[in-house]
Amino acid sequence: MIYLVIINIISFLSMGLDKFLAIISKRRISENTLLFLTLIGGGLGTLIGMFIFRHKIRKMKFQILVPLSLIIFYIIKTTI
Repeated sequence: MIYLVIINIISFLSMGLDKFLAIISKRRISENTLLFLTLIGGGLGTLIGMFIFRHKIRKMKFQILVPLSLIIFYIIKTTI
């Protein structure tokens, strides 16, 4: 449980940082890194970050993989 809290905080902050770096035109966090954080358990943090920071909400990869990762983790959690 502690792991999920930490990875979701990291995912959320990564979305915010990437949005900030995009605004100031600096080198950004790769989409692969953001998706990796999502797929290892940070789906909720990424989803919340997408909407709070209005970031990556039009990207089809994120529209599909973020909710899918949440569903997968819910299924895994309920079966264990």
